Amino acid sequence: MQALRKLSTAQSSRVVDPAGERLTGWPLLGYWDVVWSEPQGSGIFDVIQGTHFEIIHEDENQVEVSFTRNWDPSLRGKLVPLNIDKRFIMLRGCSGFYTYAIYEHREGWPDFDLAETRVAFKLRKDKFRYMAIADNRQRFMPMPDDRMPDRSQKLAYPEAVLLTNPVNPDIKGEVDDKYQYSSEDKDIKVHGWMSFDPPIGFWQITPSDEFRGGGPIKQDLTSHVGPITLAMFLSAHYSGEDIVPKFRNGEYWKKVFGPVFIYLNSTVDGTDRGLLWDDAKLQVQTLTQVESWPYGFPVSEDFQKRDQRGSVTGRLLVRDKFIDGKDIIGNAAFVGLALPGEVGSWQREFKGYQFWTRADDKGIFTITNVRTGNYNIYAWVPGFIGDYKLDVTITITSGSQINLGDLVYKPPRDGPTLWEIGIPDRSAAEFFIPEPNPIYVNRLYVNHPDRFKQYGLWERYADLYPDSDLIYSVGESDYRKDWFFAHVTRKTKENSYQATTWQIKFRLGSVHQTGAMFRLALASATLSELQVIHKPVSFSSITRNLYFCGSNPTYHLAKVRFNDATVNAPHFTTKLIGRDNSIARHGIHGLYWLFNIDVQNAWLIRGDNTIYLTQTRSASPFHGIMYDYIRMEGPPEQAMH
Repeated sequence: MQALRKLSTAQSSRVVDPAGERLTGWPLLGYWDVVWSEPQGSGIFDVIQGTHFEIIHEDENQVEVSFTRNWDPSLRGKLVPLNIDKRFIMLRGCSGFYTYAIYEHREGWPDFDLAETRVAFKLRKDKFRYMAIADNRQRFMPMPDDRMPDRSQKLAYPEAVLLTNPVNPDIKGEVDDKYQYSSEDKDIKVHGWMSFDPPIGFWQITPSDEFRGGGPIKQDLTSHVGPITLAMFLSAHYSGEDIVPKFRNGEYWKKVFGPVFIYLNSTVDGTDRGLLWDDAKLQVQTLTQVESWPYGFPVSEDFQKRDQRGSVTGRLLVRDKFIDGKDIIGNAAFVGLALPGEVGSWQREFKGYQFWTRADDKGIFTITNVRTGNYNIYAWVPGFIGDYKLDVTITITSGSQINLGDLVYKPPRDGPTLWEIGIPDRSAAEFFIPEPNPIYVNRLYVNHPDRFKQYGLWERYADLYPDSDLIYSVGESDYRKDWFFAHVTRKTKENSYQATTWQIKFRLGSVHQTGAMFRLALASATLSELQVIHKPVSFSSITRNLYFCGSNPTYHLAKVRFNDATVNAPHFTTKLIGRDNSIARHGIHGLYWLFNIDVQNAWLIRGDNTIYLTQTRSASPFHGIMYDYIRMEGPPEQAMH
């Protein structure tokens, strides 16, 4: 790293005026913004402009400044009803700056919904051409001009364009879509842009996820054509309206977003872009970033320092007697603290703070630097369905060190596995992901682990199944090759879309009088209704309660109906669920859903059986679901032959 030299603080502070004209150095336009609405109203985009400036702290080592905007009743319907305090910090010898903000909704203020808030930076397009968001996700990007009508063709939605006449002819024929560069929150630690003349890097570093919501695998935007770099704190991306915080009945709320760090570096050798990226990653790993969190230098009392926080530790075990007679170590479990709620509610929770970690190979977890307050502890374990929640409210006080001892998760299970499809990991990545249509390729994702980020993969289903739908034969088919990653609609010759019905065929050597259990875990749903019919059937009827992981049972009520197959009444329907839009946005998962369906013995026969899965909503190519995992369980005495 001897070739690397950091920019001086003075150089890194050179910016542009609001019109975007160059002053000195290279221009930088940045702003905080929100998208909000009154209840049942349309979204309003608001760039937060401070009305009062104050130097909060100034000495030879640090400067912290504040730009505030206070709300009063005269602004009702015009500005989001929040007091907002934007802070910026510069430290001596630090090549960059920190920014954070404090949002406050005072008691009795108007109701509103908060759909999004972020910090956005727009860089000089003729300099910053190369983007990096991971070791294997880096490339020269299109120019913003390439997205104009004379240089591109609009695809199925405005964010996606086909580059027909780009400035750089080497990328002609590629697709550009900002959602192709999204990542899971747990992986959004550093991303940004590089200029090679002069050799400069601009990086957004996020040392903690505590101020985000939706859990560690919530997906969001990073950097994209502009050149633009984002620090996303809250959005409905890959989740939908289910997660939008709604403030009602004049409730009081305050939250600190950030700090995030904007880091700048440069190198003597402008030909080796790896130097800039490696140095940016090093900043995430050094004591000045993740290891020193929470920072001690922000002046605001609302940002709690290390000695004001507490910690929680314990060990997570899994008890599933049909896998092992002894408790199983919760290896690599996701364990977190979030506001008290229902089982799985953390994936729809954004008002409070969340603190997540991974259990080690002994199932031991430690969650450090937790802000004071009341929490529930939640967990989920890759390889097992469902969610864990400890039915105890945990109160964190300053300096508290809480040891919970052994926690035992009992995942849903009624009997041995007769058959299963997929891996219970809240993702559809293990299923068959087709090659993209050659005319819709992003070359970054050719032979890439994230090949699901290619545009238009939903259309490939009709190419593979032009006249009939997917049939999966248990014991013969391979879900890695024979189970399409998304249950989507089929486009017809009339440019409309039709519902599709998948079949699961399996044989039973015997049928027990107590029936079976059908577990259906979904990794994503977008304006979908999944119906299940089993053949053969007889003429009785029954309704069973279903378990919904983290959902509102009054909104997502589902029933199992059993009747003659010639009657248009499925044994089970989810009704209308989901708005995460993960199919269109190249995600391999969205929100998680779990349905547990009692299967009556009269539904099954000895010999050949078929389950029909119909996704009935078909107004759009993006209406569909992604399966996480499917399992049929029998009673302990039953086995499949």
